Amino acid sequence: MLEHHFTCPHCWQNISMLLDTAVTSQTYIEDCEVCCNPIQISVKFSYSEIMDFQANSIDQ
Repeated sequence: MLEHHFTCPHCWQNISMLLDTAVTSQTYIEDCEVCCNPIQISVKFSYSEIMDFQANSIDQ
């Protein structure tokens, strides 16, 4: 597991999530811990390092 900090696309607060590096490519929905709005998380890993990370509003 890897802790990653990023900005919520809804409330613009800095938040963190634990990401599972064992799954090399993942997309899922998780609620912001501050404003509770849903965020679509897309992440790709290579050798347990983040190669691409996106946190988007599902309203897009």
